[in-house]
Amino acid sequence: MTAVSAAECAYAAALCGGAAVWFAVSAGKGRRRARALFRDGAAADAPWHRRILGWLRRRAGSLGREWLCLPAGALVAAVGASPLPLCAGLLAVPLLRRRLRAAGLRRAAERRADAVIALCGATAGELRAGLHPARALPAASAMTGGLGGDEAAVVAAVRFGGDVPAALRRAASAAGADGLVGIATCWQVAVDGGAGLAAGLDRLEAALRAERDQRQGLRAQLAGAWSTVTVLALLPAVGLGLGSAMGAHPLRILLHTPAGIACLMAGALLESAGLWWAGRIVRAGEAG
Repeated sequence: MTAVSAAECAYAAALCGGAAVWFAVSAGKGRRRARALFRDGAAADAPWHRRILGWLRRRAGSLGREWLCLPAGALVAAVGASPLPLCAGLLAVPLLRRRLRAAGLRRAAERRADAVIALCGATAGELRAGLHPARALPAASAMTGGLGGDEAAVVAAVRFGGDVPAALRRAASAAGADGLVGIATCWQVAVDGGAGLAAGLDRLEAALRAERDQRQGLRAQLAGAWSTVTVLALLPAVGLGLGSAMGAHPLRILLHTPAGIACLMAGALLESAGLWWAGRIVRAGEAG
């Protein structure tokens, strides 16, 4: 490989990497700009390069971030003149999609837990303002969304004399909605024993908020461990970059020689096992 071709490959790698990062970061911003751009027929007056950039951003936003593995694999395959990186990129798409989906579900559960906490406080406030529980809970749910997709069933049980605690417990089966079990218990105690519902909801809100703060504090303490895992995961790529800068041609050795392919497969297995084990340790700390 000549010096000119190496420089061209480095320039192409930097350009593709920057474009991938730009598409991933500005996908949501691109959609908002595209809507503003195409409102009231303003697209016809926009410059051609802005229309092209808007279309590319919309396409990048409609696809998941896991598909960025394909251009990355294609780039490494072109530089290394081997189809193996492209195959690895194809295999990484479903794995990354699974991780992103799990992360999305976890964020949705956290938002639902925050909405349940807000529901406790809003319901207690409505009760102190003089509303009947049959009106306070639906009003608070409309403000906070704490009942989620089961709001209609719970509101129907409240308004038409149904089993409200049972409806709340069914709604608590959703991820992050465990606090609704506490609301169901407070409701049942208030109805059966005549205890104050607002006071019980206040105590429940304080307990749920303390549990959330403890969980967030533990996650903040483990942020350094996750950073260490990320750095260890990137070390092989850094080593390949240093080897290429020194003229050792590591990609040619790893992708075109039997010993290199064996080392590449063994390294990939060890890297995957190490990341899985380190992630398991950190997640166990978060769960504890």
